[in-house]
Amino acid sequence: MPSYTVTVATGSQWFAGTDDYIYLSLVGSAGCSEKHLLDKPFYNDFERGAVDSYDVTVDEELGDIQLVKIEKRKYWLHDDWYLKYITLKTPCGDYIEFPCYRWITGEGEIVLRDGRAKLACDDQIHILKQHRRKELETRQKQYRWMEWNPGFPLSIDAKCHKDLPRDIQFDSEKGVDFVLNYSKAMENLFINRFMHMFQSSWSDFADFEKIFVKISNTISERVMNHWQEDLMFGYQFLNGCNPVLIQRCKKLPEKLPVTTEMVECSLERQLTLEQEVEQGNIFIVDFDLLDGIDANKTDPCTLQFLAAPICLLYKNLANKIVPIAIQLNQVPGDENPIFLPSDAKYDWLLAKIWVRSSDFHIHQTITHLLRTHLVSEVFGIAMYRHLPAVHPIFKLLVAHVRFTIAINTKAREQLICEYGLFDKANATGGGGHVQMVQRAMQDLTYISLCFPEAIKARGMDSTEDIPYYFYRDDGLLVWEAIKTFTAEVVGIYYKSDQMVVEDQELQDFVKDVYVYGMRGKKTSGFPKSIKTREKLSEYLTVVIFTASAQHAAVNFGQLFLGMYPEEHFIEKPVKEAIARFRKNLDTIVSMIAERNKNKKLPYYYLSPDRIPNSVAI
Repeated sequence: MPSYTVTVATGSQWFAGTDDYIYLSLVGSAGCSEKHLLDKPFYNDFERGAVDSYDVTVDEELGDIQLVKIEKRKYWLHDDWYLKYITLKTPCGDYIEFPCYRWITGEGEIVLRDGRAKLACDDQIHILKQHRRKELETRQKQYRWMEWNPGFPLSIDAKCHKDLPRDIQFDSEKGVDFVLNYSKAMENLFINRFMHMFQSSWSDFADFEKIFVKISNTISERVMNHWQEDLMFGYQFLNGCNPVLIQRCKKLPEKLPVTTEMVECSLERQLTLEQEVEQGNIFIVDFDLLDGIDANKTDPCTLQFLAAPICLLYKNLANKIVPIAIQLNQVPGDENPIFLPSDAKYDWLLAKIWVRSSDFHIHQTITHLLRTHLVSEVFGIAMYRHLPAVHPIFKLLVAHVRFTIAINTKAREQLICEYGLFDKANATGGGGHVQMVQRAMQDLTYISLCFPEAIKARGMDSTEDIPYYFYRDDGLLVWEAIKTFTAEVVGIYYKSDQMVVEDQELQDFVKDVYVYGMRGKKTSGFPKSIKTREKLSEYLTVVIFTASAQHAAVNFGQLFLGMYPEEHFIEKPVKEAIARFRKNLDTIVSMIAERNKNKKLPYYYLSPDRIPNSVAI
């Protein structure tokens, strides 16, 4: 009788193992096997991190194995199990891999296909077509869209983390990481001990040092020592945590009536301000999005305020960016003066503090929350709803949405919800942050997520004119590496543009992003469909770059770009493409490390060895 060797790998995360009964059935082109209990005498099967092998003998020839069915039945108490993969050695000596990387909960079952990526057009056998259809039908019931707030991108229909499908919940370690990081942030900021500092006027600039005292690294220490200086203020617009607002000033706005006489002590080329603008030496950061946003009123005993400043910056002869004029609100007038470096020291410093405060609010709510977290969640939900696990684009993207939906659900539970951390610690809390997202959705476009185009749109693309913009330099390297990789993967599975057009699952994925994520707004520029391999490669680059590099540039992470611990792809050409991708990323790491040598303030946020694969924190 034919005999198969079945190798079963259990996950290594906490509580991944199980004591439940595990049954296996094989479905072949010539027949189906009986259920076989996978059990070895006097042995604890399916322990965390274990790789166990079993001999399964069947009554008759099964032909080509098409599906493997795994069933879990209760032993004593319900015991979830994380199955990584199954490898099958056939009677002919061939090996077939069945990736899983999913939880099996309760008295559940799961049906696996072999690991070869397949488009729908590749499936000609009825049972495989049926399996594909049922998987998506089940997913679409589990992954439902919900409007958390009017005007927001739609999110997952789950009130809390435990309502999420088990496969996208935090692993236990990740849940602990979230709690520890949340607690550590509170400890670092002394939220409890120094809450009175946030709820009343500060009496001394030394109070800032109390905030920094427990944050110890090269960058934070240098910022703490030099934060009052104009050079550091300008540098942060280029390479700080929000390097996406600064743009070249092509014309002085009428709402900022600054003159040459006002700033001539800051100009170094013996030119008028208008001439400096013409030569491309003037830059601007406009926080008009904050104009009219309600300040936090959750604590009636605490008055909080918001500014909507306009900051004019100048590239000096050393090619460094420095501020030369600040207006704290949008409408000029006697009560809204323009502050200058020639003003009294603390007047100028306070004006810069207001700008940095406004930058913080835009960074946290728009650059970070909306443009990485919420956008990546949209891609993730649409992916689960329309791309089966066997689809090559699912295999490509799944690592880049890992834990994203979970972290966002936690944020809606604890951070941006009513009475959450935003309400307690942010001047935009109490509803202002919601207004900001609603307003910023008008400017959230597809082209603004295409990194090279976004840089060009702000006039910041010239490396010769702006030599110290490391966010741009490193970001372009990473973008091109990702795009080269996605183009290789697309080329492996789509032999023509027509195959892209005819891939209905892919088109449904793209349409879902547009209709639900971007709320069907034509002005967003998000495609409703994709018609060429080149555009598909660009689209996938946007998804991966947003979730990995862009998020890393404005945050930080731990599962690094190019590392795919879950082997969803098994084909040699794709594995070779991944290897080339890693090699390209390693080259970028070396280039960035070399540049950062001996720099007092190194920039490493976009070094691939520091870029997380997904938005997971």
